[in-house]
Amino acid sequence: MTSKIIIEDLKIYAYHGALPEETLIGTFYLLNVEVQADLWKAVGTDDLNDTINYAAINDIIHQEMKIPSKLMEHVAGRILKNIKLAFPQISFIKIKITKTNPPMTGEMHGVSVEIENQF
Repeated sequence: MTSKIIIEDLKIYAYHGALPEETLIGTFYLLNVEVQADLWKAVGTDDLNDTINYAAINDIIHQEMKIPSKLMEHVAGRILKNIKLAFPQISFIKIKITKTNPPMTGEMHGVSVEIENQF
């Protein structure tokens, strides 16, 4: 049985970007993370040790978002790698990062990068 844990629209202020002012001014980012694993045991045991601790995933996301990077792809890759290291039982991870105020002309919700990996 495969189940999903989804963190939706986690809002974090961070300092990523290729332009120097982006790393000085910063902006809000929205993160969506989906992980898949067999969580059937937790259904019966009601034990945190038998599932994926989404609070720990949240901590990983926050730690990696604190490290300024030029590319959102790089940040997403670090988050993915560290989630998989912490929870080797995960069979699939998808991460979407949206920069809510990119330095571009035009009104928009943001610009997103999405990466996923199946293990």
